[in-house]
Amino acid sequence: METFLSAQNVVKQYAQQKALDNVSIQVPQGKIFGLLGPNGAGKTTLIRIINRITAPDSGEIVFNGHPFTAEDLVNIGYLPEERGLYKKMKVGQQAIYLAQLRGGLSKDEAAKRLKQWFEKFDIMPWWNKKLEELSKGMQQKVQFVITILHRPQLLIFDEPFSGFDPVNAELLKQEILQLRREGHTIIFSTHNMASVEEICDEMALINHGKVILNGKVREVKEQFRNGLFEVEYKGMLQQTPEDGYSVVNTEQVDENLTRCLIQKADTMENSDLISLLAKDVEIRSFREKMPTMHEIFIRTVEANNANLKDQ
Repeated sequence: METFLSAQNVVKQYAQQKALDNVSIQVPQGKIFGLLGPNGAGKTTLIRIINRITAPDSGEIVFNGHPFTAEDLVNIGYLPEERGLYKKMKVGQQAIYLAQLRGGLSKDEAAKRLKQWFEKFDIMPWWNKKLEELSKGMQQKVQFVITILHRPQLLIFDEPFSGFDPVNAELLKQEILQLRREGHTIIFSTHNMASVEEICDEMALINHGKVILNGKVREVKEQFRNGLFEVEYKGMLQQTPEDGYSVVNTEQVDENLTRCLIQKADTMENSDLISLLAKDVEIRSFREKMPTMHEIFIRTVEANNANLKDQ
């Protein structure tokens, strides 16, 4: 898969602390790349370097096959976590100005595209209102539209769902997925691990300025498989120590149905476990309980922090 943007051995130090310590990532073209990490891990510093807001002490950003230059900025749309619109300025006037500034659009083209998006997001009634008259969620819709209006090749969203109710968060998520289908490359920075599982293709986890985990989201989850299965069944399970599995917990769903969590041995095949259980009970459902990205995040960061303390 072709890499659209890469950070190569990027180092950035502030005073006595390295915000980024030899960080390298590869963002594939046309995919959504999750940039993850706890507060203070270095995510925002890396995003600022990609946007040329600050410069690395060493290392390089490669953009679409060449060293990143100021001229490439027109091909980036950046939605920062700290929203930065002018509260006293009218919504439509401000949106047109920023669309021209960021994307080099003509005033007429910017207005045309904005009206299409504002109608889609139900913002048109607020066109001649000051930004401060809009709700927080509506203000964020405006900034999202401004970010994507010039159709940049690379989009960077930093906590894009912050402050949205579930309905509008879902609306925004669907728009981000549509942007991917249209071929845009997206960097998605968030603390919401459920969102990572829903929309990200690949990810990198940064802690204390270093990449400590990266890869395709599906493959990362596979890496952390722990042999746990949730089984619902009718009947009485007759377990012996020789069976090669253990029951972690049991819950009575109703008078006929039992749900239990089973830990199987690493050497046991799933089909063997099903056959063994089916000798005693009628299996109604059987599914592997895969670790969530939330669990993987916590486990990996805690293990990394423990290792750093021991050094």
